[in-house]
Amino acid sequence: MNYIKGIRLCGNYDQDYYPFNISAIRYLSTVGNLPLEKPVTFFVGENGTGKSTLIEAIAVAMGFNGEGGSRDFFFSTQDTHSELCDYLTISKSVSPKDGFFLRAESFYNTASFLEENSNMLRYGGVSFHNQSHGESFLALAMNRFEGNGLYILDEPESALSPQRLMSLLVVIDELVKNNSQFIIATHSPILMAYPNADIFEFSEKGIHKVDYRETEHYKITKQFIDNPDRMVKYLLND
Repeated sequence: MNYIKGIRLCGNYDQDYYPFNISAIRYLSTVGNLPLEKPVTFFVGENGTGKSTLIEAIAVAMGFNGEGGSRDFFFSTQDTHSELCDYLTISKSVSPKDGFFLRAESFYNTASFLEENSNMLRYGGVSFHNQSHGESFLALAMNRFEGNGLYILDEPESALSPQRLMSLLVVIDELVKNNSQFIIATHSPILMAYPNADIFEFSEKGIHKVDYRETEHYKITKQFIDNPDRMVKYLLND
């Protein structure tokens, strides 16, 4: 199920200023529509290429709180999202029954809001602040994501061990089979391995669809794991 079918950048804006001066965002203004055709879409690329900026803008344009949460979250500790959301046109199908925007960097604020304003039984019954970052992050996904929903995740791997990332893959698959759509910004080759997903790589050349094994993340990680001693020796000029 795809609740968001595509995104385009519209309106009058100054390309000399952030975030419109990011190459990937400029690319949106020339390509027309960026189609989201699969239930799982990954935004990947180096730091600073705009993937988190775009995913945040999509979330806000869809009515989610900029710091994370569902569409009925109205807390704000610091208004940091860009104005990009005001220039996005979202091509939609039906409305999702459920949804959540999950940001690694502001998850503490989201968890605090939940504990003060929600019945924690819906989230596994254990205080998020009495669990590790990774445990609470995964508990939220396992207990709060109900299916028939749109889930937007920004770099979830920052909280999760490799084993927990594999657990998240299972959660994603169960929810996809229950009519859900995921849009995920990530650096994790483990997450990117989800079958039949679209992977869009952000770079100075724009935004381009790539195969899993052609991503820089996969190639560099494989080179390192295949021969860590050689890679470390090269990096340290030893």
